[in-house]
Amino acid sequence: MKTQAASETSASSRGSSATVSVAQAEAALIEHYPRLVRLAYVTLPAGLGKHRRAMAAHRLVQSALPTSPAPSRQGGAYGVLRVRVLRAALEFGDQGRLRAALEGVRMPRVVGLRAHPQAGGDGELALYRALSALPAPARAAYALMSAEALGEPDARGVLDAAGVSDPREAVRAAAGVRIPAQAAAGGTGTGAMPGMVTGVVTGAGVDAGPGLDLGLGSGAFTGAGTRSGTTAAGPAAGRRLMASGEFDACTLQLRPTDLLRRRRRGRIGGGAAAVVAAGALLFAIAGSGSSSQHYAASGTPAADPHALDPASLVRVPATQWKATARLDFSAWPARGNRTKDTALLGRALSVWANPGASVDVSSTAGTPRSGPAQPPQLLFAGDEDAATVVIFYDGLRVVRYAQPRTGSGRAALDFAQAEDADLTTSAALLVDRVDGNARFLTAPWVAQTQVRDLFKPDQAATDLHRSADGVTDPVPMPGAGATAGTTGSAACGTTWPVMQLRSSSSIAEKHSFLLTDLGDLAPVHLTYTPPPSVGEAAPPVEATGPKALVSWAHSACRLVELRGQGVKAVNDWEFADTALPEGAGDASWTCDRADTWRGPGIALVQFVPPAAKADELGTLAGQQADGNACSRFDQHVMAGVMWKSPADHWYLLAAGSRDTASIRATHGVNATSEGPFLATPAARGTRAALTGRLTDGKPLAPLGND
Repeated sequence: MKTQAASETSASSRGSSATVSVAQAEAALIEHYPRLVRLAYVTLPAGLGKHRRAMAAHRLVQSALPTSPAPSRQGGAYGVLRVRVLRAALEFGDQGRLRAALEGVRMPRVVGLRAHPQAGGDGELALYRALSALPAPARAAYALMSAEALGEPDARGVLDAAGVSDPREAVRAAAGVRIPAQAAAGGTGTGAMPGMVTGVVTGAGVDAGPGLDLGLGSGAFTGAGTRSGTTAAGPAAGRRLMASGEFDACTLQLRPTDLLRRRRRGRIGGGAAAVVAAGALLFAIAGSGSSSQHYAASGTPAADPHALDPASLVRVPATQWKATARLDFSAWPARGNRTKDTALLGRALSVWANPGASVDVSSTAGTPRSGPAQPPQLLFAGDEDAATVVIFYDGLRVVRYAQPRTGSGRAALDFAQAEDADLTTSAALLVDRVDGNARFLTAPWVAQTQVRDLFKPDQAATDLHRSADGVTDPVPMPGAGATAGTTGSAACGTTWPVMQLRSSSSIAEKHSFLLTDLGDLAPVHLTYTPPPSVGEAAPPVEATGPKALVSWAHSACRLVELRGQGVKAVNDWEFADTALPEGAGDASWTCDRADTWRGPGIALVQFVPPAAKADELGTLAGQQADGNACSRFDQHVMAGVMWKSPADHWYLLAAGSRDTASIRATHGVNATSEGPFLATPAARGTRAALTGRLTDGKPLAPLGND
């Protein structure tokens, strides 16, 4: 599988030199410090306890800096550091008594306080327990294939370089980790063994056939469209959980040690010094974190006091959006009935800079939780339902603070990336969620708001009321009515509500677009690319036309797997429309490309037979995580499935995008087609190997197999 991890694209890790200098290694360590600490924390023995484990992870990463130029590895400087960190974590506990004694006095240290990552939910706890039962090499393999998004061959290579005696067994053990499917955000698996065609489709629709084999042993996923029970297996299932605070040893919570014992020993002075030292650790290394309510009230926030002054907040004129060529969150005016409440605004800014123990902090993957570096822009401050909400924008992030409108209770602080937003991706922001419904604040350039069901493409959109401040009436969350614990298409419920917005004629003539709620602060923009035709390839268009809505009805349920992952936009590309054997009609082949705010994306290929119901989920034929497949940087794709005709005859089908010159199938069949489509009789259960060639002579492999 092709990956584009940040380590391989950053300035600190590019280059083809034979060695990595100490300066390059230092730059990579600083840039990717949280990633390396997470890798060390997961690999270290769980028996250390969370405090010792977190401190040891920081020590190992800080000790990984080489003292002289090191031989280069795949991934450049980051690759060198990753191997050194893993080797040290795998060897931890095997050192002699002297080294073990010295380990406790090495920096960084925290005296008088216990530090531990933020506690996660049921899914994070299930994954933590499952990993604790594995040997260290298997934990390392799991972290590499989930948090680092490495494929099996690359993970084995890193483990081998780190000194693991049997990397293949470590990968197999990692693939066998099972967690609740609901916690894995969608449960059903994705991916396919290199070159293998495994989807099984009948003339009347999806027939749950053999599962998709990741080549990872018994822990591999079952194919989408089948039922895999109540558990999901393999590192891909835990990718979202691995990115949570449960495994983030750079965002720590602090609690005191035994206060009575310290008092009896008269170490009050040492305890005070420990508070100072631990505070430095929290803000210098973690960048941001959670503290107790007392510390938040009495401590000095790690932010410029000017940035925390409500009087310094940036407020944009109400007509700014009409006088600028930059249509993003920077053009939003401040709205809501509490925009002049300086006490509320000051409280929200203080909590942002230094959240207390009674604040639930969350962030999309890759979003820093640091305080404001300068006065942010105020987007909203008001009361909605049972909450009082304040929303800020600092040029890179959207930050939402919410507290109970009346009485006591926990507050919430949410961070989301918002860099490089445009007219559509900055068109709405979450204000509040209550009982499976969400309210959104719409951009000032939105002239009309409607809601429609993505599962019902023939059903017209209905009007969605907004307040004078631009806050919508409650919109049902997609999948809110699904039965708990269900997987596959059942996890989507019976409706998939999306907002259909139309921008003002002042900036775009009748420009309508779709946004869907995937659990983050900003809803996700949905687009569509029509099937190939004569001439140049068409760019994505808004998914509001009849063909786009029909295609999206078969792909909507796939969006469940993207919840809470910081997705910015998803394009449904119908890359092939092929005639089936025996005159069975035309099938559609789509590649759904999800781009995240932080950069990496996810691609899923589907096969939709002509007999599929309007809202029936297509058959998964391949996937790529953290790559550029089906984007403007990689516009070539190929996939294959096994299909049974209405006459009960089995065929191997394969299709490629517009520049596919030929497709060849081997292993159980021997067939070649000139052009972008292949159909050949094959025995049921055939697992063929596919290879393709583009018009320029370059090879083409099925998605997920490169």
